[in-house]
Amino acid sequence: MRPTLMITRAARPRRTPFKTVLLALILLVVILLLVSVGVSTYVGWQLTHPARKALADSPDRYGLAYTPIQFPSRSQDVTLEGWYIPAATEPTPDKLTIIMAHGYRENRLQSGAEAIKLTKALSAAGFDVVMFDFRNSGESGGNLTTVGYLEKADVLGAIDWVRTHHPGRIALHGFSMGAATSLLAAADEPDVAGVVADSPFNHLTRYLEDNLPVWSHLPSFPYTPLILGILPRLTNMDPDQVDALSAVDHVYPRPVLFIHSIEDQSVPYVNSESMWAKHKDRFQIWQTTGKEHVKSHAKFAKEYEEKVIAFYKQLQ
Repeated sequence: MRPTLMITRAARPRRTPFKTVLLALILLVVILLLVSVGVSTYVGWQLTHPARKALADSPDRYGLAYTPIQFPSRSQDVTLEGWYIPAATEPTPDKLTIIMAHGYRENRLQSGAEAIKLTKALSAAGFDVVMFDFRNSGESGGNLTTVGYLEKADVLGAIDWVRTHHPGRIALHGFSMGAATSLLAAADEPDVAGVVADSPFNHLTRYLEDNLPVWSHLPSFPYTPLILGILPRLTNMDPDQVDALSAVDHVYPRPVLFIHSIEDQSVPYVNSESMWAKHKDRFQIWQTTGKEHVKSHAKFAKEYEEKVIAFYKQLQ
């Protein structure tokens, strides 16, 4: 008999425990990165597409005459809705119209600040007031919120409407996002006689770098840098251009009254302080108290109204 040939296969090299653990760690990191990017994209989308807040009040409930108005943003890409509330007294040749600009996730009512009660006081003092909804807010068109980048054109559109229908001097009164946006608009529009900026941030990128967890409810790392990297691609916006700290140099020498709580936990007081400090000869600042954001009028209504009315009378 012929001898049988035996064919033996070489034994497969076994993975060492170290290699197995390394591959598992790499896989885990990749999964965590993909999850983080997915969460950041979702949160970034939610932040720039917030749910609209319905109007739950109207001027007639406060004995105010008003006219519903509609006008295009100066960018011509969206139609905005609002109210024109005339002065309760006879108009004067040097009459002043005050355009109010609301905050993020708000509408023209800015209910936390009781803006409609402030409007009643302004109307009684002889000022016309325009209250309107930014894009993607209240009853206005649009489906994207950019925290000042596109909203600046909305304020400029309101200025165009006033200039056409009620010519005269114009002032801006903004809350939070609306305050920063009003400063940007005033820097571009020399017809703005002055600005009241209630609780603004001074630079959107820097503000979000420090405070995005307040709005996203996520840990700063890794989500803040991821969201800030994703947002421009989601929205085609540059948050660095929402720079009120530079804008105030172009508002000057026109006056600005900053109002900000030194205990504000959403937009720290230093944001207003840094802008006021650049031009103390023409800018004023009123420090209030309270941890809640944009609550100065609700908490200190009489003093608030006296200060802003005195400020606006100086513009006439």
